[in-house]
Amino acid sequence: MANVTAKQVKELRDMTGVGMMDAKKALVEVDGDMDQAVDYLREKGLAKAAKKADRIAAEGLTASHVEGNVAALVEINAETDFVAKNEKFVSLVKTVAETIAKGQPADMDAANALEVNGQTIADLITESTTVIGEKISFRRYALLTKTDEDAFGEYAHMGGRIGVVTVVAGSQDESVAKDVAMHVAAINPKYLNREDVDPAEVEREESVQREITLNEGKPENIVDKIVAGRMSKFYSEVVLNEQAFVKDGDQKVADYVGSKGGKVTDYVRFEVGEGLEKRSDNFADEVAAQMNK
Repeated sequence: MANVTAKQVKELRDMTGVGMMDAKKALVEVDGDMDQAVDYLREKGLAKAAKKADRIAAEGLTASHVEGNVAALVEINAETDFVAKNEKFVSLVKTVAETIAKGQPADMDAANALEVNGQTIADLITESTTVIGEKISFRRYALLTKTDEDAFGEYAHMGGRIGVVTVVAGSQDESVAKDVAMHVAAINPKYLNREDVDPAEVEREESVQREITLNEGKPENIVDKIVAGRMSKFYSEVVLNEQAFVKDGDQKVADYVGSKGGKVTDYVRFEVGEGLEKRSDNFADEVAAQMNK
């Protein structure tokens, strides 16, 4: 029997889109020959999934799940928004979110290896590609934790196109945490606190603001003060705790949460397809493609 390496398994999975165990089994069966392994998978009826491996999956859904003091947020992609509304797809996303929250994997490889009713998530995704008829892709996940004294806030916008989970420490009021989650969904902050902002980004912004101020002809002795004020405005735009609260613009997010006895300590926001290339099919073509399946 061939000594199949993890690198070979990954290469075959990338080529065919099949699950990890199917890829490993195929390589073992053909003594590690990559071309024969592809043929083996085709012969076993997995070719339909494999043919979709190079398609763009930039639609889909997010879903969150809370399991005790652990919350998971996942994004699973499909090729069209038709499939994103499919009951099987919606159920798949919820199942994966629940499995991730319970399993608390360390990385995507561990996440894909988690089992659902005796089947790995990777295999479940491949099976769903075959059953649903579009490329399905488990893109990413995030895990957040809290204590018994804290609260999670969950919010799904546009049916799951945007998913947010927040952690508010020192308060068990889930409605406050959800308010913050709604704010994050709407405003999309880049950082939690001022200290989290990339130092290179801060340096670049300060340099730009200094040049702007000097070009405006401001007196040299007040340039630093003006730049400091403009940097405060910069932070108020990118830092969650310093943003004007979307439900009450007269107070910052940190002030609103503080008035309820809490403090925002973590958050995660996924927007479906952000950073991915979108399909160029027009609506009519998409409808026709669905009707011809």
